[in-house]
Amino acid sequence: MGVVLDTVGQWIAGYLQKEVPGYEPFTPSDPEHLRGIIQPGDVLLVEGNNRISGIIKYLTQSTWSHAALYVGPVDGATEADGEQHVLIEANIGEGVTSSALSKYFAYHTRICRPVGLSYEDRTTVCRYAINRIGFGYDTKNIVDLMRFLIPLPIPQRWRRRMIAFGSGDPTKIICSALIAQAFDAVRYPILPKITRAASRKARREILHIRDSSLYMPRDFDISPYFEVVKPTIVQGFDYTALHWADKQKPLQEVAGEFRVFPAVKSPPLVPEEIDQEAPVQVPAEEVKEPAPL
Repeated sequence: MGVVLDTVGQWIAGYLQKEVPGYEPFTPSDPEHLRGIIQPGDVLLVEGNNRISGIIKYLTQSTWSHAALYVGPVDGATEADGEQHVLIEANIGEGVTSSALSKYFAYHTRICRPVGLSYEDRTTVCRYAINRIGFGYDTKNIVDLMRFLIPLPIPQRWRRRMIAFGSGDPTKIICSALIAQAFDAVRYPILPKITRAASRKARREILHIRDSSLYMPRDFDISPYFEVVKPTIVQGFDYTALHWADKQKPLQEVAGEFRVFPAVKSPPLVPEEIDQEAPVQVPAEEVKEPAPL
């Protein structure tokens, strides 16, 4: 029976991880800018293109379906071409693994950076995630997988619970849960519940850390404690340097030095003097005397 469950679980996991054909991101990552800006402790959000990505994007009503933690070079983990692994992520069917940054160059991504996180705590967050490499996903727990095959639509109030429901092990459910646990290790907030003290005199806010299994990739994007870092802006952006395929830059004689449109001569503020013409001479024979009354 265990072999059957394991086989069925692996089949479902493979089906959910299969890429959907025809994917084309609106704004793919810029590899050069992305490599130069991302730092240890940053959360990389990915749009994703497999079947489970589409389900997660629907359940979360968000662009982001996957999250990975940037930890810097991982010792002993490289690609076949020698590229160092720098990301820690959790995938259904694979568990917690490391991967190279180039894995997501073809996807729409976003960097979310924890604000004010100290160097020591950043190191702890990264080390926490690295130490979880190898945590597997138990494919025998088919409940965790089959819930993603439930036909849509699903009431909005149940969508977050649909992702959290299952075995209770965050590393076996969704990628963002592992990252949430890593930040929880240093008590860094993501989207905490806030309770206001009843007493006005002792009015204050008490933060309650949510259960890590309830976090989604989009939570790092909307969190007030994470800064959205856009590489193309941070490294300097000059819109005048762009080359448009459908339009050419205006010619110099048309655009001028500083303006897009040619200068137009304004009308004078003081009206010009009106030329007074000489009176018209009328012949005497054409002038008629008025008739007597």
